[in-house]
Order: sequence, then structure tokens, then C-alpha cells
Amino acid sequence: MKKVVLKLDLHDDKHKQKALKLVSGLQGIDQISLDMKDQKMTVIGTVDPVDVVAKLRSKLFPTAQILSVGPAKEEKKDDKKDAAAGGDKKDDKKDGAGANKTQQVMPVYPHHWYPPPPQPRYVVHSAEDDPNSCVIC
Repeated sequence: MKKVVLKLDLHDDKHKQKALKLVSGLQGIDQISLDMKDQKMTVIGTVDPVDVVAKLRSKLFPTAQILSVGPAKEEKKDDKKDAAAGGDKKDDKKDGAGANKTQQVMPVYPHHWYPPPPQPRYVVHSAEDDPNSCVIC
């Protein structure tokens, strides 16, 4: 699992939705979050970071840049705060109580597979099969 942080040029919610839609189409993504304040996108999963940037640059974000690539792990800062408070709150951490409120976490859904459209049926009529057809000899 990798954690990829990207710098995007996001102006409004419409650009944010388009960025989420582009990146969510890639295989191997577990979590996507966008920080509008810092204009950063965080992608967690087994996806190749170069593929993520290439997808963004090819469509709407030609200035997309990779800021960092590293292992996806929880931050240790929450444990220090819990120890200082005197309580053992490991169950709260699993529920996402320590999540950053400036980032919006969007779940990633798998692609929906649609069957290909049916092939057109071509019917060939011959003069022998149709007695009402006109044949000029």
C-alpha cells in the first residue's frame, strides 16, 4: 500500500468532483481525499503514482505534480495525545475520531461493467425466397 500526495490546481467544487472522478477510475485505489485549502489530493492504495498523475494531466490538470510517495500508515501523533490524556482510546482511533477535518474522504467504488451493445442483424432477401419481389431478366 502506498500513500501518494499530489498537488493540483483546484478552483471550485466542480474541479474537485472531476478530479475525484478521474482518479477513481483507476484500479488499485483504496481511499481518495482532497484538501481544498492546500489544493492537495491524497491517494492510498496499490496504484502506480505515475499512472495517477498521467491520468490527471491528460484530461483536466496539466500542472499536476507528485509531492510525496510513501507507505500508507497511521500517524503516531494521536497515540501521544491519548497517552497524555491518561486514557486508552484505541477503539476511538479505529472509528476515525482522529481524522483531519479539512480533508474530505471519499469512498472508492469499483467500476460497473456494462455489457457491449447488441450487434445489428442484417437480413438478406433473395428473389427465390420472396415470391412478390420483382426480378427483371
